[in-house]
Amino acid sequence: MRKKIKTPSPSHSFTTDRRPLGMYIHIPFCRRKCDYCDFYSLAGADELIGRYVSALIRHISEAAPQILSNVDTIYFGGGTPGLIGSRNLESVLKTVKKKYSVTPDCEITSELNPESTDKKLLSRLFRAGFNRLSFGVQSFSDSELKKLGRLHSASDAKRAISEARSAGFSNISLDLMYGIEGQDMQSLRESLAEAVSLAPEHISCYGLKVEEGTPLQRRLADISLPDDDTQADMYLLVCELLRSAGYIHYEISNWSKPGFESRHNLKYWNLDPYIGFGPAAHSDCFGLRYSNIRDLTGYVEGIENGGSILDEHEEISPGERAAEYIMLRLRTSKGIDGEEFSRRFSLPFDGIERVMKSLEPKQLTSFDGSWRLTDRGFLLSNSIIVMALDALDS
Repeated sequence: MRKKIKTPSPSHSFTTDRRPLGMYIHIPFCRRKCDYCDFYSLAGADELIGRYVSALIRHISEAAPQILSNVDTIYFGGGTPGLIGSRNLESVLKTVKKKYSVTPDCEITSELNPESTDKKLLSRLFRAGFNRLSFGVQSFSDSELKKLGRLHSASDAKRAISEARSAGFSNISLDLMYGIEGQDMQSLRESLAEAVSLAPEHISCYGLKVEEGTPLQRRLADISLPDDDTQADMYLLVCELLRSAGYIHYEISNWSKPGFESRHNLKYWNLDPYIGFGPAAHSDCFGLRYSNIRDLTGYVEGIENGGSILDEHEEISPGERAAEYIMLRLRTSKGIDGEEFSRRFSLPFDGIERVMKSLEPKQLTSFDGSWRLTDRGFLLSNSIIVMALDALDS
């Protein structure tokens, strides 16, 4: 008789929490790591795909009896999910639908890269029940893509999006970047215009970050990136152009057509429960926050042998939840509501409100029933959040 996988035990507090659950499924395979990427993924590990999919399905299946809530968002991230093939993606999704109570309107997303996408894959994903795609485009400039270490071209991205439409997808998101080596305001403007012309329902646009230990960091002395002031101007240009194109700026780095916000990512920002499967995946449920080990082989062997696959886990105190509420909700256009905050956490809001009011004349915050950051406030969000947290502790 095989051993059961060791997972955190549900606390009493979670068993009474029947809010719909988000599910994240990590696919840690890549053709090649991008120069800037610090997400957990591996290139050249394709021989492990079969064992990994089997282990993933077992983990998903054995965790199911602990889940009392409906699942209303499922997100396949990577890595490059398309690399494991449509049959494997279908098998994993079929397992989730069989073992869990998946709502009829569940948002089911897969990340994809243009170079590893074709008509057959897209058609099979649509027929399997995937209803949202997130394409890692980053730029519509071939020279910028090359400097990022991307494997696709701008024409590859356009082809992939066109083929996704032909396959039946009506909810498509594009990832873009600003602050890329060699990028200027005009090339950013051109990339945004290309993106808007494809009419995606959702656009994520992130400033390039130089992460510790990445190839980009190792060659930083030999390249020139846009400086902080230029990156700030780029961000404000993104805000201006996407707003004028009819996109709602609902989170610092995310814009959508009305009704097409990423329901899965909103769970993170709204402190709703979610569970993660795969190496390095994080969960916040069962009254705990925990993560799986960042080791593909260790994860697979742990599942196969009934061993522990946990990296870290902790119970979150009410005070920590209140701080998280401030940090995460100030990232969103929803902002922080004083009455909701006091009701939810039984803490005073007066000090936080004083901070928000003090920044209003500088056009960094605004109030319309809730306190939220302006576009310029988002540029200083880290500092503003620290001020709000200090007011919470005082």
